[in-house]
Amino acid sequence: MSEQTSNVKKEKINIFKIGDLWCFKYFFGDRELFMGLSEYYNREKYRFELTSGEERDKVMKDLEEKGFEPVLVEDTAEYTVKIDRFKKYAPILRNSIDSTEKEKERVFIMKDLASVEEAIDKGAEKVEEDKD
Repeated sequence: MSEQTSNVKKEKINIFKIGDLWCFKYFFGDRELFMGLSEYYNREKYRFELTSGEERDKVMKDLEEKGFEPVLVEDTAEYTVKIDRFKKYAPILRNSIDSTEKEKERVFIMKDLASVEEAIDKGAEKVEEDKD
């Protein structure tokens, strides 16, 4: 590998542990790449879902081979924001990997830190961790 290609910054894809699943959200401009992962795609939730460590490891290896840098995220606290249930949330939902509706608010796990900042700019706030 030449000096030049090794300095290319790989695009990160966060893969989140959500319940029993490993999930990620990414728009692949390359149809062939998307089709290779389509068996894991949940169209209702607009995300890829991996149900086992074997699937996760296989997909991570595939992503690395395609020039991405998959990052495992088990603690989602840094990526979690909330917004009042009655405020507009569609722009936040678009970049979230998961959302939960509670009595007074909607809680979102965002796909990356840039999306967290964008959500805050749109009226969301960081979820403080429970210290109980």
